[in-house]
Amino acid sequence: MMITKLSRKFRLLSAGAALSLLMMAAPAAFAETPKDTLVEGFAIDDIITMDPGEAFELSTAEITSNSYSLLVRLDLADTSKVKGDLAESWSVSDDGLTYTFKLKPGLKFASGNPVTAEDVAWSFERAVKLDKSPAFILTQFGLTGDNVTEKAKAADANTFVFTVDKAYAPSFVLNCLTATVASVVDKKLVQEHVKAVTPDAEHKYDNDFGNEWLKTGYAGSGAFKLREWRANEVVVLERNDNYYGDKPKLNRVIYRYMKESSAQRLALEAGDIDIARNLEPGDIDALSKNADLATTSAPKGTIYYVSLNSKNENLKKPEVQEAFKYLVDYDAIGATLIKGIGEIHQTFLPKGQLGALDENPYKLDVAKAKELLAKAGVPDGFSVTMDVRNTQPVTGIAESMQQTLAQAGVKLEIIPGDGKQTLTKYRARTHDIYIGNWGSDYFDPNSNADTFTSNPDNSDAGTVKTLAWRNTWEAPELDKQTKAALLERDGEKRAAMYEDIQKKFLANSPFVIIFQQTEVAGYRKNLKDFKLGPSFDTNFVGPIAKE
Repeated sequence: MMITKLSRKFRLLSAGAALSLLMMAAPAAFAETPKDTLVEGFAIDDIITMDPGEAFELSTAEITSNSYSLLVRLDLADTSKVKGDLAESWSVSDDGLTYTFKLKPGLKFASGNPVTAEDVAWSFERAVKLDKSPAFILTQFGLTGDNVTEKAKAADANTFVFTVDKAYAPSFVLNCLTATVASVVDKKLVQEHVKAVTPDAEHKYDNDFGNEWLKTGYAGSGAFKLREWRANEVVVLERNDNYYGDKPKLNRVIYRYMKESSAQRLALEAGDIDIARNLEPGDIDALSKNADLATTSAPKGTIYYVSLNSKNENLKKPEVQEAFKYLVDYDAIGATLIKGIGEIHQTFLPKGQLGALDENPYKLDVAKAKELLAKAGVPDGFSVTMDVRNTQPVTGIAESMQQTLAQAGVKLEIIPGDGKQTLTKYRARTHDIYIGNWGSDYFDPNSNADTFTSNPDNSDAGTVKTLAWRNTWEAPELDKQTKAALLERDGEKRAAMYEDIQKKFLANSPFVIIFQQTEVAGYRKNLKDFKLGPSFDTNFVGPIAKE
């Protein structure tokens, strides 16, 4: 009875009060979350900003996909296709260069402002002119700060026209527009928060396009609106009653920062959270024995990898790079650290995408690695550091590699940090070795092929900040092949091109790709319609209800 009364009272609290109680309550204080609120335990320490024109982290993409709208989205019923979101229809010109989108009528932002083609055009403009990490997804179509207003413009209030520089495969263009950088922001609202800046090397324009405000603010039209984000603590979403589509079943979604798998499991068992998002194999097994709980899983287009920075004189040697691929105990990692949450996979295209190779040629072979290190001129090994996010399974993989590398004389120092710390250092190219993950920005093989091979300007001032750039690696021939595959309209030929690129990449690159993620979540059985999507930005919370 006490629990029932507390729960009823809980539902009457304001969002802020409910959040405070959720954050402060001891595990035994109550046995269920509010009926109108979904609470997820989630390692959200990779979130750096909530601005969709800047954000490029996995956790942020999930938040953005639930709170912002796009012209088109991935069709979850058939991931080879896209479907309209804000766009009611679209057409492609005969020459393959012009895409014309008609918006659905009567659309509104959460603010109440109408969604117009001008908002779409300005969203493209600000993303290109901000030129943050995800901007290349749009600028690869020939967009620049000087031409974006002509290449991405409103023909009228409900018609948006997008002109690209080459006759790409239409599926590639449309898939790129499903990326979160193409989220449509409320121009009128954001412009009320624009900050003047003095143009300099970092700021080409005289204003910040609302970037500082949108780091924690919100200007979208999605199913939920962002109420609050506190770094390494919580994200709170509230239902957007102006949303054009099916209204969310729940009023509120709270993502509680919980780093440890065991803490998430205990909170789920106690009823303090509804969903646990970062479970390790042992905790998954434990949940399977609880009649009140269930688990669900979905293969993800997310690849976990180790990368070697070519600024390091030892790590840039091809023989050293290959030696590292023989100094990973893939079998042990697969049987323990990623059991149930991943599958050993050594190429950059995840299974399920066009042209993905299902080949794992590397095994732990210390003798072979020693031969390669001797050939590289470092027969006795060397010392090196690895930046590691404080979360599993990457910490466990790093510790495993520390042991296997030592067998070949390589002394690995692990530098732990939260997601923000490790990512910031990685993006500044000041790491030796980095271990992390990469999720495709759109469901097309070019997403991964491009970021792992393309590096048009390898200087620290380079603006195309791909993973190849982050690791100071240049592969002009592979980049050339990747660009050619992008323009191949024959599906079988295009798949064969990507297979060849991956084989060459496997043999000669500074990336040690270890596994493809299987996302697993534990949840309370009173939840209805909870599903994990095929990508990091397709985990939608709108359909979820509670019994």
